Amino acid sequence: MTRSLQGRILTPAGLVQGTLRCAENGRIEAVEGTPVPLERARDPGAPLLLPGFIDLHVHGAAGRDIMEGGDAALQVARKHAEHGTTALLATTMTAPLDDLRRSLGPVGALARQPASGAARILGVHLEGPYINAGKLGAQPDFARPVALAELQELHQLAPIRLLTLAPEVPGNMEAIAQLVAAGFRVQVGHTLGTYEDGLQALERGARGFTHLFNAMTPLHHRMPGMVGAALAHAQFAEIIPDLLHVHPGAIRAALRCIPGLYCVTDSTAATGMPDGEYRLGRQSVTKCLGGVRLADGTLAGSTLTMDRALRNLVDVIGLPLDDASRRVSANPAEFLELADRGRLAVGAWADVVVLDRDLQVQEVFIAGGSRDVAHAR
Repeated sequence: MTRSLQGRILTPAGLVQGTLRCAENGRIEAVEGTPVPLERARDPGAPLLLPGFIDLHVHGAAGRDIMEGGDAALQVARKHAEHGTTALLATTMTAPLDDLRRSLGPVGALARQPASGAARILGVHLEGPYINAGKLGAQPDFARPVALAELQELHQLAPIRLLTLAPEVPGNMEAIAQLVAAGFRVQVGHTLGTYEDGLQALERGARGFTHLFNAMTPLHHRMPGMVGAALAHAQFAEIIPDLLHVHPGAIRAALRCIPGLYCVTDSTAATGMPDGEYRLGRQSVTKCLGGVRLADGTLAGSTLTMDRALRNLVDVIGLPLDDASRRVSANPAEFLELADRGRLAVGAWADVVVLDRDLQVQEVFIAGGSRDVAHAR
């Protein structure tokens, strides 16, 4: 059956007051209404309808970690859906091959057959193992150079839509063009590489940077490092706007430099849970005071959700609502070259998050189907 949603609808052409109709096939059938100035988006009297959030870096939530296998990915996708995420990439940790096999099998099943009430799992972000052992961050110490045969085997279990690598690791730079030709999307991250390494990786086909500023060589005016390469040359990069991983001033600098900068949560099993001990791959992490850390104090992912990311962009960073929405929806969709997600337009998937004037989630629709969020408020 068709479904109609009323409110202030943020479309690619601007804000309209009117009706969005979802067809039986789960796509948007019509968007009708009267144009409204963006400044009125948060006026009282009508809900705000934004494109569903798209998170390309998700390790866990609800006490579950993607690397567990079993039904962990399903529970993670359900928890993130409560916070407006309608599509995501299940993200791995650096791990032995057997661990990756165990986790990717269930992810692949969910990617092929989506579950009701859960964010759509579009595939996998393989954050490790092809990173620099000297810049692990919170990744376990199983880093190794790119192995195409291993990668193809994992791709058969679940579609690998994105992989992170350190281009300075012997063999990795040379592998980038081959990976891109094989259909894999490459990001630079967990790297000790130089500015020149970053520029060369982009020239060979790398498309972005993993959690910009974190786990990469910093910007210095005589040694611009990997951060400098990203700020000077990147079209896309992901950033974690929890205001803990990156200072608001650095976020503002990245927004001025990188047109397609988009937000990720880098969320862990601790997301949506009380303070305590949780797993991140093979490692134990502690949630305390809003952060997640290893025993030595190293940041180990986050507890961020995408609705909180949106509020941080608007209420702390000071972005206009339409720009903030692009950073959590349209830009990640564009990065993955998905024309039918991240936008409220005829023919796109009816992935909609309904917000109140405080940008708190009231309802979530995934392919036109409603997800109960009452207990998440």
